Amino acid sequence: MGAPQQAETDEALEELLLFIREARGFDFTGYKRSTLGRRINKRMTDVGVTSHADYKDLLETSADEFRALFNTILINVTSFFRDADSWTLLQREIIPELITDLAPDQEIRVWSAGCSSGEEPYSLAIMFAEALGMDECLRRVKIYATDVDEEALREARSGLYPAKSLEPLTTELRERYFEQDGAQFSFHPDLRRRVIFGRHDITRDAPISRLDLLVCRNTLMYFNVEAQTQIVDRFHFALRKEGFLFLGKAEMLLNDAERFEVTDMRQRIFRRSTGQAGAPYQPAPLKIRAGSGPEVAAVSRSRQVRDLALDAGPTASITIDAEGTLVVVNSQARIQFGLSTADLGRPFQDLELSYRPVELRSLIDQSVEERRTLRVSRVERRVGEEVQYVDILIQPLSGANGLHLATTVSFSDVTVSTQLKAEVKRIREDLETAYEELQSTNEELETTNEELQSSIEELETTNEELQSTNEELETTNEELQSGNEELETMNDEMRIRTEELDEAKAFLEAVLTSIAAGVVVLDSDLKVKSWNRGAVDLWGLRTDEVIDQSFFGLDFGLPTELLRPVVSECLTSRQRSGPVGVRAMSRIGRAITCDIFCSPFDGHHGGVVLMMEEARTDPQG
Repeated sequence: MGAPQQAETDEALEELLLFIREARGFDFTGYKRSTLGRRINKRMTDVGVTSHADYKDLLETSADEFRALFNTILINVTSFFRDADSWTLLQREIIPELITDLAPDQEIRVWSAGCSSGEEPYSLAIMFAEALGMDECLRRVKIYATDVDEEALREARSGLYPAKSLEPLTTELRERYFEQDGAQFSFHPDLRRRVIFGRHDITRDAPISRLDLLVCRNTLMYFNVEAQTQIVDRFHFALRKEGFLFLGKAEMLLNDAERFEVTDMRQRIFRRSTGQAGAPYQPAPLKIRAGSGPEVAAVSRSRQVRDLALDAGPTASITIDAEGTLVVVNSQARIQFGLSTADLGRPFQDLELSYRPVELRSLIDQSVEERRTLRVSRVERRVGEEVQYVDILIQPLSGANGLHLATTVSFSDVTVSTQLKAEVKRIREDLETAYEELQSTNEELETTNEELQSSIEELETTNEELQSTNEELETTNEELQSGNEELETMNDEMRIRTEELDEAKAFLEAVLTSIAAGVVVLDSDLKVKSWNRGAVDLWGLRTDEVIDQSFFGLDFGLPTELLRPVVSECLTSRQRSGPVGVRAMSRIGRAITCDIFCSPFDGHHGGVVLMMEEARTDPQG
């Protein structure tokens, strides 16, 4: 493909991606263009479309095609305990160390990012139940499972899997954690409730925090370098100090040795470094690819400024939509009330904040009904042993048409504490002193690092090239595996259909065989298509001697030419006729009178059915 044609194709692809983002909110900006283009072209080939413009027209008219496209792009290749060696190491060495590091009553927080249809988070639940025991696991472990694919999340929430999906599990684990439910198997209901599913885009949404274990396997490899860097920044923020990060076999952390220690490079298990202070999380915009167009950059910048402004507000703030669902939680609200992005989308009435420190639901209803802002002053809130006082502002939001859209609730801390201010000042001075000492140490280290930088840069370049190649190969492997699963499904369907056809064929043959009279089926060309056992017994010709032969060209004891008018009339009128008595000679040379019935055949390509039987002699005659 020439350079101008390639540039035109790239521009058309970017326009299609912009349309997808504006129409459905799926932002594929950070995905590798080689993989993305290949998956979109596959779907275009499946539906017989040759240009991106024509495919955009198809998406505008078909909601089902959007779903099929997302399923093609988001390759949901997963299984229970996928890559068994990695999970064995995790279960035998990592999980016991993780549990030992925590207090006996401390909550264990786990995040499965890119959970697909749920096999991975349920594998984690089984692993912790085996390590802690069921009762302690139900009490302490909380697993967040997220993905951008709503259809995959619906399947994951059901907890239902066919028997084939459970093949990687031992018989003991299957019996302990699954119950048969019709043709499928359902995951342990109590343990299922410890897994919280939700839609989350790791390139855009704020990460879940204070994690002990973060599992994100074979997901990073679909993104470009800029997106991978931003995602790893979010993962670093999400993990507590010494928390573990479990990646896929094709993924590595390049140039992150100061933030993540290697626990096992072969199995891609890393640990957040104890010496790295956790910087406050700030959502950073993805870098826009060259040639992606000014509209993409403008929309991205606008959205990023809006997100930063909402999240960085000085007071804690939440927003509840008209249906009573929590839709916005800013940074201060997450810190003060222990909320997280996993709570987004939950009914507000299910959250402790809805009734403590004050009954907010009735106040929200009053504010909406009266269409005015309400203020509640100096509400007492206990935080451990301390008492905090907050002013609460409840403000209804309406659209241009005057209809109620949502309600914003703001919390202003009005607690006055001289001791707290002095403590903050002292901590600030200590931090400044520590920073100066750290700065001096860094200057000494920089002098040494400069001498090694040249060699390191060469190694990093080679490493990045190898990593990119490895990710591309793994992506292709997953695409092939997905295609193979589709072929296996088609083979199973064909096998079932073949068995059904064989059964129907055997049934029809048995019916024809059981009829004592001779039955002959002729096609529209008057060739023999069926010759049953009764015909063999009557005339002495075997089936293999007559099949596909012209009926009126056969030489046996029946004068077939006498039947030609009857057959022609039946073909024309499509009406049953007979019986027609014909003098004939049976296979044993005995003269008989044969009664023949002729019926139209409405099967494949038409024809007629002849039924022949020897006329019975009247004993009185």
